[in-house]
Amino acid sequence: MYKKAYGIIKTLAPLHVGATAGEESGNLNLIFRDQFTQTGIIPGSSLRGRFRAEMRRFDDDQEVNFWYGAGADSEESNINSESIVKFEHASIVWLPVFCPGQPIVWVSSPRLLHRYQRITGVQAEMPDVYTASSNIKARESNGKKTLFFNLGFLTIKKVINLSEWFPSKKELPAVIVDDSDIAMIHDMALYRQSRVRLKNEQKVVETGGFFNTEALPEGTILVFPIALRNNKVDRKWEPFAGKTDTDIYLGGLESIGFGHCELNIVEN
Repeated sequence: MYKKAYGIIKTLAPLHVGATAGEESGNLNLIFRDQFTQTGIIPGSSLRGRFRAEMRRFDDDQEVNFWYGAGADSEESNINSESIVKFEHASIVWLPVFCPGQPIVWVSSPRLLHRYQRITGVQAEMPDVYTASSNIKARESNGKKTLFFNLGFLTIKKVINLSEWFPSKKELPAVIVDDSDIAMIHDMALYRQSRVRLKNEQKVVETGGFFNTEALPEGTILVFPIALRNNKVDRKWEPFAGKTDTDIYLGGLESIGFGHCELNIVEN
């Protein structure tokens, strides 16, 4: 009944997909997080909205509504207009983290890799926790290999080739940490920017106008599953005018340099 595909996102700039007001903390604009790993996600609704907007650039509303259903502001939104294309949320596969001596290490955890494996069908055996890639530059002392993060030293237990776990099949310096560690490392790796809100008619900061924005860093790799319901006319879904990859802007704050991503669609 459904054809399966998936999308791979690589951030080319910091990516901010903001949480709702109830999830914000003081003057910090948070990103959406997975409830279990506490790592950044892009909701399926955000992806659907972006794909709708992209298709509108080269197709009419009838074609857009055929694939993605009626928009929320449409008169047809109250009528059952099930979309052909269905998106789940995008989750992190690999997160780039500053590490002295590397200077960047891509970090993941078993839960994140299990989802990536389920979506993409990777056949490789799941690596053990604290396994590092074959090209890692770890410090060696007393026969042990270690990496230093801001939270302290991390001991590497095994080194293997992890290229099968990267969408490009090109191995990057990487390490797999325990699910209990990924939230702390994730928050340490986030891009944060302090900003101010000025008064309309003066270059003066409004009272309470100081705030911070957090974002996934450049180089983050995410994955999301796509389901395509069989349509009676057997039309082919072409979200990017016949291309399977594109440069795209996701999330908010595009006007100040956020959200630039590389997106690739793969059919299973």
